[in-house]
Amino acid sequence: MEKEKYEVMAAIDVGSNSLRMMIAQVTSEGEIIPLEDLYMPTHIGKDTFSYGRIQVESIHDTCDTLKGFLKIIKDYKLKNYRAVSTSGIREAENREYVLEQIKNRTGLEVEVINNAQERFLMSKAIRSYMANEKKFTDKGILIIDIRSGGVEISVYSEGSLRFTEYMKVGSLRLREILASLEKRTLDFPGLMEEFIESRIDFMKLILPKFDIKSFVGLGGELKTIIKLCTKKKNNKFQIKKEDLKKLYEKVHRLTTSQIIEEFSLSKNQAEILLPSIILFNSFLEMTNANSIFAPMVSLRHGLLVHMVDDRFNTARKKEAYDDIITSVWHIGKKYSIDEVHSRFIEKIALSIFDQSKKIHVLGETERFYLRVASILHDIGKYVNHNNHDVHSYNIIRFQDIMGLSDSELNIVANIARYHSDEIPNLSHDNYYVLDAGEKIIVSKLAVILRIAEALDISHKQKIKKLEINNYSKELHFNVWADQNIMLEKWTFASNVNFFEEVMGSKPVIRCRG
Repeated sequence: MEKEKYEVMAAIDVGSNSLRMMIAQVTSEGEIIPLEDLYMPTHIGKDTFSYGRIQVESIHDTCDTLKGFLKIIKDYKLKNYRAVSTSGIREAENREYVLEQIKNRTGLEVEVINNAQERFLMSKAIRSYMANEKKFTDKGILIIDIRSGGVEISVYSEGSLRFTEYMKVGSLRLREILASLEKRTLDFPGLMEEFIESRIDFMKLILPKFDIKSFVGLGGELKTIIKLCTKKKNNKFQIKKEDLKKLYEKVHRLTTSQIIEEFSLSKNQAEILLPSIILFNSFLEMTNANSIFAPMVSLRHGLLVHMVDDRFNTARKKEAYDDIITSVWHIGKKYSIDEVHSRFIEKIALSIFDQSKKIHVLGETERFYLRVASILHDIGKYVNHNNHDVHSYNIIRFQDIMGLSDSELNIVANIARYHSDEIPNLSHDNYYVLDAGEKIIVSKLAVILRIAEALDISHKQKIKKLEINNYSKELHFNVWADQNIMLEKWTFASNVNFFEEVMGSKPVIRCRG
């Protein structure tokens, strides 16, 4: 029997409220066994949310802490490690200076991830947890991840992601937004609750549709809340609804200084305890769940899962990407896309991609970009049928598509931009700003999408089968249809020159049935 492979990896989270590093032993089967989990508080988020910039002292402290983390990484002789930062650095006006100083003073390159990437990593951590929790399989599950800068809401049902939303009502951000009001009212908790309710009230119309029976909580000083509510039992953390309610009623009457004294907490912990409890309690009231499960997974768990999946190409990797596609369909439905047409275009476009790999020589990542663009290519019709390709670009560009970085989102938006009448042109700002490699990717995938669109220009799904054969400088598209496809052939012909220019092979359509 072959011995199971394993490695040691490290994940660093340069967060808004803390700097954390987890070192873990990982196996080729995707198992993660933590070896060390280090923590150091930071004022990064407090600076950013209060002043818009990270203060010099915080930069010094961050560099000193990260130097210590890197020393431990070197002691372990690790080659596989990754550091990411979230809203604290992402939203700072001086973020480029901060990242440059970290790199020069510590040698560590910190990657700034957006909300969509953060959501993706957390979803991987959650999936890893849920895989061992069979009781969650068939029920509606609400997952609330309270971060310093915002709250991530996810709903799973029958093992699939059904809904996701991000709102900028994070625990630390709320404290900084409302800080000036705390000394001007005797009922600051009530004021904060009123503010939070105004921001999340619309969820009362959405969540009941999913018949949520299970509630999973993440972040938001959950460890502290658990200590104040309950005790660890059988290695599973759980907070009963009535216990959270009692804590909520108690904390609701206390000022920050009273919370520090009453529960022996640090100032940092006390400041975010109140908004966290209000948020958890408010969302719990919108469900049929009677408790909160607290698996204690985190961004660094998700980062490790992602690193393992990429390293060993685990089965879990496909499940994570299926979640992204589910969220993409949710976006499409929100903008009333023609689902039948979009599913057909997705199928045809991917078939063309797969059958012409030797021509375009692109990989799985680019295939995924094409898949997302195929689903959302007509989303701009929600705004106006005229110039809908431009509207599609604008809508996609400003979506939070789970797992996609800002540059990847821009690539997908550009692919959709050029699925219709216009071809990429350097006079277009959206295309001009792409680097040389991105321009090639966009052009190749856009022309594949254009051919797919041509084959269903009537929106009647006439093509029943497609086979592609490469003959010297020609690419033969053999199609089987059960109706007249004169319109499809005419539209196909209008894309021949662009396809040949980009791919180097002339596409030829041949009717076989």
